[in-house]
This record gives sequence, structure tokens and C-alpha cells, in this order.
Amino acid sequence: MEIKDDRMYLETHEWVRFEDEATAAIGISDYAQRELGDLVFVSLPQPGDSLAAGETFADVESVKAVSDLYSPVSGMVEAVNEELADHPEKINAAPYETWLCRVSGITGKAELMTGEEYEAFLHSLL
Repeated sequence: MEIKDDRMYLETHEWVRFEDEATAAIGISDYAQRELGDLVFVSLPQPGDSLAAGETFADVESVKAVSDLYSPVSGMVEAVNEELADHPEKINAAPYETWLCRVSGITGKAELMTGEEYEAFLHSLL
């Protein structure tokens, strides 16, 4: 299981990679995609939508279930990864290279963990 140190994580297994103080990309962790199984559909927010830290902003559907995704930051959706509409399996293939949305104007953050803290958290689940 891969964990990247260049991003922060939520206990709900989303990651955020800050590009600067006010802009970030959001995705889901390797652990999340493995637990979900093969992804078949992704419902993303629209550009211009407001996100609230810790609140649901999207969902993913796998062969197992539909799961809500929670935003690690508050801000405005600047862009969404349009490729995922036709190819949600890209998340399974490369969870840290496949972002869901980019957020700008960040005004708040949920309780985030470093890669090391996230790894310890995952070990506590096992």
C-alpha cells in the first residue's frame, strides 16, 4: 500500500495536495481504492461549487458499494477531472496521480494528517 508524503490525508481516506496556500488538488488514497474495489462511476462537483471542509462533495461507485467522499478543505471548485466521467478506473490504476477536483480560494481545512500519521492510522485499523 502506497502513501505519499507530499500530501495530507483525512481519516475518511481522501488526500489533498496543496499547490500553494490557496489552491489544492483532492483525490482518494491507495487504501481507499483498494477497499472500494473496481470503480465504475464517479459523481463530482461542478466548477464554481463551494466545498466545506469535512462535508460530502462527491461520491464513487464500485462493484461493492457507493461511497461518499469528504472534502479536506473549504473553498471553490476550480476544475474537475473530466476524464473520470468515462474512465473512473484511472483512480484504481493510479490513485495519487488521479485528482478528482482542484480547489481554489481555500478558507479552511479539516483535521488533516501527514503521510506518517495516516500510515499509523491505517495500522490502527488492521
